[in-house]
Amino acid sequence: MTTLKENLLKALNGEPVEKTPVVSVTQTGIVELMDLVNAPWPESQSNAKMMADLAVAAHELGGLEAVRVPYCLTVLAQAMGCEVNMGTKNRQPSVTAHPYEKPEMLDDAKKPDLKNAGRIPAVLEAIRLVRQKVGPDVPIIGGMEGPITLASDLCSVKSFMKWSIKKPDDLKRVIDFANVAAIEYANLMVEAGADIICIADPVSSPDLMSPQDFHDKLMGAITEFADKVKAPVVLHVCGNVTAILNDMADCHCKGLSIEEKVEDVKGAVELTKGRAVIIGNVSSPFVLLSGDPAKVAAAVNNALDAGVAILAPGCGIAPMTPLANIKAMVDARNKYFQK
Repeated sequence: MTTLKENLLKALNGEPVEKTPVVSVTQTGIVELMDLVNAPWPESQSNAKMMADLAVAAHELGGLEAVRVPYCLTVLAQAMGCEVNMGTKNRQPSVTAHPYEKPEMLDDAKKPDLKNAGRIPAVLEAIRLVRQKVGPDVPIIGGMEGPITLASDLCSVKSFMKWSIKKPDDLKRVIDFANVAAIEYANLMVEAGADIICIADPVSSPDLMSPQDFHDKLMGAITEFADKVKAPVVLHVCGNVTAILNDMADCHCKGLSIEEKVEDVKGAVELTKGRAVIIGNVSSPFVLLSGDPAKVAAAVNNALDAGVAILAPGCGIAPMTPLANIKAMVDARNKYFQK
């Protein structure tokens, strides 16, 4: 019998599977699970055992067919010198101050010993603990900020946008610096036991950067990341990415995770065929958070009808999402394949 890990890796490679995997490549921590396994945020953002317990709960209690750690896009940014507000039980950590807001600050930029920096040791230990808990047959997805978003955290989004127009050399410098660290951190997660790396790169979105800028200034770093990471890479970009989907498919990432804002999912599947598979796109805010099981089932059927290779939430699962709706997503996938 095919294991969950084999099924997910096959789907990610574009190979035929008997049943489309249902996972979340984005964050999975919800308050209901935090209460059930006594692993609340913000403590489980930095405590390895709590982090592992909460991650495994989404698999064991929610039915998701992979375990995804950690829960935010600030672990590497914090290790690289950004100040981070650690959030609350139902609010994600966020970057509050940036070490390289002026170009001259990059002259002294030094990458720390990442293996021992900030919360990275806790994430690596959590991955090892997850592997002990779930055994070899359940896939582990290591999540992190992508190189573009990390670069914008290091210099601030404001500086990043300004440099993209007025100081292209400094933009490239901060992206290259960020990418070296991102590749190293990803490979540390792989060494610890992660089977797949998912980078979330919201700053690459057409909502912030033009499709031309994505092509000319951003996709090179993402491609280098995918080439140098020793595991399959999934790229998640927020918003309506229709305008950059063709370029995303050329970034050497195995999977492209898309939101419900991409309306022509069937078209996306066709466009990227042979280069990357489509992952998604059950709406996190409008279906999983605020819908009911019937609405979840309808969204699942739509995504599967459109041909997604991997069924998943379109973005990070909102902390107040009911566990019942995550289970409903798995149930609807099961029913779809019983037809």
